[in-house]
Amino acid sequence: MTNSEIFDTALAQSAIDCGCEPGDFLKPGHTLSLSRPDPGARRYLELPHVANFVSYGNGVVAAAGEAYMDAASRCLALFPPERAYRLFETPGMHEVDDIFAPLGGRTRFMAEYFLPDMELLRPRKCGYVLKILKSGDFSGLYTPEWSNALCEKRRELDVLGVGAYDNGALVGLAGCSADCDTMWQIGIDVLPEYRRRGVASALVSSLALEIAERGKVPFYCAAWSNLRSVRTAISSGFRPAWVELTVKEAEK
Repeated sequence: MTNSEIFDTALAQSAIDCGCEPGDFLKPGHTLSLSRPDPGARRYLELPHVANFVSYGNGVVAAAGEAYMDAASRCLALFPPERAYRLFETPGMHEVDDIFAPLGGRTRFMAEYFLPDMELLRPRKCGYVLKILKSGDFSGLYTPEWSNALCEKRRELDVLGVGAYDNGALVGLAGCSADCDTMWQIGIDVLPEYRRRGVASALVSSLALEIAERGKVPFYCAAWSNLRSVRTAISSGFRPAWVELTVKEAEK
């Protein structure tokens, strides 16, 4: 699996999620698309969107529900494509809120997504025993300390993991969910007393390699302000790929 193949897979999945064409994310201008349910979309998405703004570093693709298309178009018009990143900054988010508030919408989520650089992704050591875990091994691990690695609400999507063990005790866990047919998302938890020892990067890189061996693209998501998570992504061999800003109904 090459970096180019990984990137193309991510573009194709984002196109499914947004109801557009993969090339729309590479255009210098903005794209407005109608958001529709799609069986191939990431399984945790609530489609159709009120609005979801996505950028791979060029223009912005805005996927909006039919009743919100005009509002999404007005948001795009505020930001020239060469400064599309400003839509995802705090002042831009406030402007998006001002436009969607009369329609009952509000910005709710902003996240940065990472893809592996196959020239940098490699096994990393942390001094603890690493063990591959399958879905059947997760039954007793749906507890608060492992809530980033595993998802209680979507247990059926948790398909693979790597645990770090100190004298037989689990001290760190990376898990992945089969969010769509081609891409599996990685989450990571490390017990507080074992942090800053390279455990997180060893687990994430090991799991990413296992995912790639199964023919799937590993990806990683972090809030832009979660520096600890961002550092883990980078130290594990991942690099920023795209950003998303999601508008939902205000009462949800």
